[in-house]
Amino acid sequence: MKSRPFFAARIEDKLNRLLNRALLRLGWQESVVAYTGFGNQDQIRVLGRVVLRPPSQLGIVQAATELINRRGWRNFINAALVDSPITVVIGEQRAEVSSDRSGYIDVRLRNPGLEPGWHNIQIEGSRGASAVAPVQVIDNDETFGIVSDIDDTIISTWLPRPLIAAWNSFVLTEQARQAVPGMARMYQQLLEQHPGAPIIFVSTGAWNTYPMVRRFITRHGIPDGAMLLTDWGPTNTGWFRKGPDHKRTCLRELARDLPNIRWLLVGDDGQHDPALYAEFATLQPEHVRARAIRQLTPGEHALAHGTLTESPGDEQNWSPDTAPEVRAPDGDGLADKLRTII
Repeated sequence: MKSRPFFAARIEDKLNRLLNRALLRLGWQESVVAYTGFGNQDQIRVLGRVVLRPPSQLGIVQAATELINRRGWRNFINAALVDSPITVVIGEQRAEVSSDRSGYIDVRLRNPGLEPGWHNIQIEGSRGASAVAPVQVIDNDETFGIVSDIDDTIISTWLPRPLIAAWNSFVLTEQARQAVPGMARMYQQLLEQHPGAPIIFVSTGAWNTYPMVRRFITRHGIPDGAMLLTDWGPTNTGWFRKGPDHKRTCLRELARDLPNIRWLLVGDDGQHDPALYAEFATLQPEHVRARAIRQLTPGEHALAHGTLTESPGDEQNWSPDTAPEVRAPDGDGLADKLRTII
């Protein structure tokens, strides 16, 4: 077993530290980005990131205009503040933690007594920056929840083909992104039937797009929930993170963190979701209630993987005995088929 991180990760770590020192000397300021967290009555998962940003000179009106019309590439312009001391404040409890090699915060802390529902916690940096993180505390007795993919499930991005992905992520303005019809309505109806149940968005998209996705779901009436995204770039074991492995890990962690919930897994048939959800339902059937797959159009399939139909699944054909699967081209069609199951 290798004892040292992958060489590209070591190079990135060294460059990040050099960049941190240079930007701090130039007057760049610490900024804490708080992500939506979740937990139960026993523990809370706190998510965020610490970055360096130049002092802003924008006025309020100009800043608001730029926020609305910003193009996707702007979401990727920042510098991680690595290995930085952080204090997480939950009620009277203060926990000292540290950002990781990419500036991210991902810690599980004891719940000091927050009741089920939405709460705000404080994330404080070591240089005076702070942010408020919304956290959903889920009742230990809750048994229903939704796991939702993002790209081509709630947002029509036609993501997998690299050139289209780059155009959608880096060039298009946020207002140009389209919602998949009926998905917001389906999620609203399901969560109305199960008050207090969580929706968790699991995607291979980059954490840099988190603010855009949050604004998108608010604008289109999609219920709020925590997001589990990923960090692009070298890892301790290779050049890039593997999307399917990221989703597998997220599903396993959700089963561990919220053990009483049986999830409705929602995705699309553009790439790996059907196989990944079938695999999880086979290996951990007690944690899956049903699977809902949005069917892409032939045009979306052609852009996704060069064929007019669903691409072949993984090397193993998983066939779960439980957790029925339904398929439809939009949220309304999926909702109709789920009514007899959920």
